[in-house]
Amino acid sequence: METFTGLRMDRFAKLVKAVREWGRKGPREGRPGACSIINIKPARVGGHLEARRLHDLAHGVPVWCGGMLEAGIGHAANVAFAALPGFTLPGDTSGSHRYFATDITDPFVLADGHPDVPTGPGLGTQPLPDVLKEVTTSTEGIAL
Repeated sequence: METFTGLRMDRFAKLVKAVREWGRKGPREGRPGACSIINIKPARVGGHLEARRLHDLAHGVPVWCGGMLEAGIGHAANVAFAALPGFTLPGDTSGSHRYFATDITDPFVLADGHPDVPTGPGLGTQPLPDVLKEVTTSTEGIAL
């Protein structure tokens, strides 16, 4: 039995360069063997717009969504992002209880190994006002 360990690429500069090169030439002609898995962490690559661009350039290289311990609102964005068709590997979208005793949104709960994608307006979830008030340390108004 042969064992294979995939090489995961998730460092921003190398990831962007490799994925853009693959976008022009394809993974086999561009940099064969550069990596076999792409881990896209939206917080590390400049946000969800840049992360989506990388996702769209992956061209058949298996992709998974990495997280960086986001609270409920950021987690909701990552769950929706990880639901795009190019994501073929499980990502860092576990249940809220693994990271927080209390989250600022309704908790994400795993069903069959993955969280449901929120379906409400915007990111699909809203902060819980009482919890948000409890953890807020200061506020500042901005005149429009």
